[in-house]
Amino acid sequence: MDNAAIQKFLDEHDYDVRKTHNGRWIDQKCTMDVVCLVSDCIIEYMHNSTDNTFSVNDIWYSDYTAENVQQIFSKPDPSKKAFNEYDKYFGQPIKLLDAAGVIHGERTGHGYRYSVVNREMLEYISFRERNSYNFLCLYIEKVLKDSGIFSMFEEFFRLQNKNAFKELKDAYTSFTKQNTPINGATECGRIFTKVLNPLACKYKKRGTQRGRISKDIITQDMIMYNQKNWRDILSEKPKDMTRGDYAVTVSKQDDDGMTTYRINRAKRNLRRFNDTYRDGKTEVFDERHITDPATQMHHIFPANEFPSIADYLENLIALTPTQHYSYAHPNNNTQYIDKKYQYLCLIAKTGVIRDNLLGKTQGPVIYDFCSYQTVLNTGLETDEFLEVGEMDFEDLLNRIEKYYTY
Repeated sequence: MDNAAIQKFLDEHDYDVRKTHNGRWIDQKCTMDVVCLVSDCIIEYMHNSTDNTFSVNDIWYSDYTAENVQQIFSKPDPSKKAFNEYDKYFGQPIKLLDAAGVIHGERTGHGYRYSVVNREMLEYISFRERNSYNFLCLYIEKVLKDSGIFSMFEEFFRLQNKNAFKELKDAYTSFTKQNTPINGATECGRIFTKVLNPLACKYKKRGTQRGRISKDIITQDMIMYNQKNWRDILSEKPKDMTRGDYAVTVSKQDDDGMTTYRINRAKRNLRRFNDTYRDGKTEVFDERHITDPATQMHHIFPANEFPSIADYLENLIALTPTQHYSYAHPNNNTQYIDKKYQYLCLIAKTGVIRDNLLGKTQGPVIYDFCSYQTVLNTGLETDEFLEVGEMDFEDLLNRIEKYYTY
């Protein structure tokens, strides 16, 4: 799904806050990573449920959710404590998806029950954080434009100074108080951050930090929910370790949990897509294995060598067990990659991605051309694939060929 398709969906809705009076169209917990994870949890719950509806608690208490939230965001078991924190953590992104029209909530005797309105959009958001970020930026802009206040943000992005920031924040606070039930400046300020910073990141501008204009341009790592409080972390530093060494250690431990989740999510999504829209067949055509199910989601470029692209769908390919353990990893040695078969995988994957992006196959668009360029540049340790024109698959294939001459 590209930005044009997202915009088309958004344009079908009127998000004018002056009409909806919905002050919770976005909220404090609605960061790109949280919205992505909660969407993933909804998709996983609905996949395993016989009911067409769900509640916040259904998602909250599912085994899949509990396992991943605890691992990634270091939250306590939702069945034991921290009720208010979890209520916001799941409730706020679900309210955002409802306000956007991706899902729809109906009040019942015990709160709200939700149904999925646009599964393709929900799946897109759930696939990876970048998708969630793209959706959030376009959604935020659409709400601001429908509400007649986007020009205020444009003015701040043009001037980028303290006075312009104060005028924008005050104007947004006043607008929210006048048109929604939210009447506290502090609450308005917290929500304002989640409105401004994704757009600041998109346009490579300064945004807000700790209630003031940020010193630097906002980057994606600054708009993630799971930012580390380094003051608290470093207070627990062992005396015999430097601050730098301890920070690296903590980062690695945290990244391991997130990386594991993202890789498993990508593998599950690719297998589900392949089973649903390609009859579970291998992506590397081989008459010897034409009837064998493709149960193995193989990293074309190994995850342990290239962790930065380990969760990219563009770096995964569906293979049969024989293809995986006998051809891709000869003699079942997963520490070794057969370069000749890696080449075949890249040629096959290029064709799969091309057909998906050009709409030549069934199912939603799940790949991204720019992401495939990143995979090729990283895995082949070059930057020449950035020179390839958008959707120029012939050029991609010609450049790949140069790296595999035997």
